Amino acid sequence: MSDEQVLLPKPSQEARQWAMFCHLSALLGIVIPFGTLIGPLVLWQVKRESDPFIDAQGKEALNFQITVAIASMISFLLMLVVIGFFLFGLIAIGALVLTIIAGVKANEGQPYRYPFTWRLIK
Repeated sequence: MSDEQVLLPKPSQEARQWAMFCHLSALLGIVIPFGTLIGPLVLWQVKRESDPFIDAQGKEALNFQITVAIASMISFLLMLVVIGFFLFGLIAIGALVLTIIAGVKANEGQPYRYPFTWRLIK
């Protein structure tokens, strides 16, 4: 492996905004059931072919929201043994903070990779 970094051109302002919307559309889940999955999925499907940056960030946002949904279901089951309440709160706060950070980074034109994410959509 080479230690050289490959410099990619900075995405256009429009691409950065759409990538930001892909991340922040997950906040629809606050008011719409399954909005955390529907928002990023719809935006990614509509805009993925217009720019590689939008495609990559849309996939990242969707993969993260799928991971959060799976973790939330597991914590819901663990509520039977009380630890699930703590875990669910931790997941919710973490998802909110990471989603906002990802949106800001995408708007700056920096690709963002969520930690602890299963990348199911390649």
